[in-house]
Amino acid sequence: MKSIAVRTGLATLAVALSLIQGGAAHAQNPNLPDFTELVERVGPAVVNIRTSERVRGMPGGEMDPQMQEFLRRFGLPGGRRPQPRGEDDEAPQRRGVGSGFILAADGVVLTNAHVVEGADEVIVTLTDKREFRAKVSGLDRRTDVAVLKIDAQGLPSVRLGDVNRLKVGEWVLAIGSPFGFESTVTAGIVSAKARDTGEFLPFIQTDVAINPGNSGGPLLNMRGEVVGINSQIYSQSGGFMGISFAIPIDEAMRVADQLRASGKVVRGRIGVAIGPVTKEVADAMGLAKPQGAWVSSVEAGSPAEKAGVEGGDVILKFDGKTIERSTDLPRLVGAARPGSKAQLQVFRRGASKDLSVTVAELKESPGRGQADASEAARAAGGLGLILSDLTESQRKELRVRGGIRIDGAEGPAARAGLREGDVILSVENTEISSVKQFQSLVSKADRNKVLSLVVRRGDVTSFVLIRPGK
Repeated sequence: MKSIAVRTGLATLAVALSLIQGGAAHAQNPNLPDFTELVERVGPAVVNIRTSERVRGMPGGEMDPQMQEFLRRFGLPGGRRPQPRGEDDEAPQRRGVGSGFILAADGVVLTNAHVVEGADEVIVTLTDKREFRAKVSGLDRRTDVAVLKIDAQGLPSVRLGDVNRLKVGEWVLAIGSPFGFESTVTAGIVSAKARDTGEFLPFIQTDVAINPGNSGGPLLNMRGEVVGINSQIYSQSGGFMGISFAIPIDEAMRVADQLRASGKVVRGRIGVAIGPVTKEVADAMGLAKPQGAWVSSVEAGSPAEKAGVEGGDVILKFDGKTIERSTDLPRLVGAARPGSKAQLQVFRRGASKDLSVTVAELKESPGRGQADASEAARAAGGLGLILSDLTESQRKELRVRGGIRIDGAEGPAARAGLREGDVILSVENTEISSVKQFQSLVSKADRNKVLSLVVRRGDVTSFVLIRPGK
């Protein structure tokens, strides 16, 4: 009886332990996702991108590491020190690495513009190790989207998802080549949607681990559909800190379709400088809630002026679409076809008013192409600013002698509170009148010290402190 009891007791204990272990495993992993099938299915459509660029016009010495670009972008150029060379020596090169994904079976690849911009050679490597020289069909620096073409057929391609169905808290996955480690998979959740960190883009924020080399790779939902292009991180160290940003795939495809068709992107404009509507402004104006885009100035002869828009108006709707935040307006206007008519709903002196505006084409300012603007942001000491010179009519309207206009603010500039439409009047107590002068002053500044700027926003002038490259 005793031995039977012992055996019975042991059997009962074994069953109990088995049930406990099974229950514990179930309790620990009740709803954890399994990414294996998704990766096997989508992984072959993700590519590695290598670039090389000849170093032009650089004397001996270390190349500028462009630390601000490193913090914000991920196609990190691995520069090397140029060496003295003879006529037959190979030119020194900067090399970069990034990611991309195949849109169409005939070799159309989507990636970030900053991954391939300025490259003399672009090499696309598939997961089966085949390599192709790629042609850049077109790139758009404002949205950081580029389309490549490789000479291949029958390639695996991705499926595109619906960003509108994406929810905060939803699992998402990234595949790319961080630090050159090809086909690396990382996972996380959607942290926020419509995060305003760019002029034309409402980014998807995630906590997916993204590092240099992930740029241009896909952000995938649990159905294996691409919902974004991994493009940026927020970092104070240069590495991943739990905050990354992806370009929504619907916004990226609007740009990609134009690049595939014509090699360029055409955008609309109406000619207004705008700012956010704060709660104080909304209360003072009689608005029910703080929404819309406050018009700080109207460009002379612009479509907005012809439509009857006035400084001090709040634009509440564009072509029937509500402007919740001021940053919605540039995106909606930019997506409108030049020459088309759109309805504006403006709030003026306590009442709403409907106006009809004919959208014009957005042209880059003379001497300031998109490439120049991007270079200006980097050349200005890593401040994250995109700048343009003021015209005489703009200076007259603003009642200033000099100054330069901020067309985009990122990184240190954005964190210091600067934004599009601000006018920089002086740097370190020196009045400025051109972007070239600004760049010269900033390039001579101590990168370890803060810069003092005098900035005009509307009728308010204030001091702003900003540290280059921080």
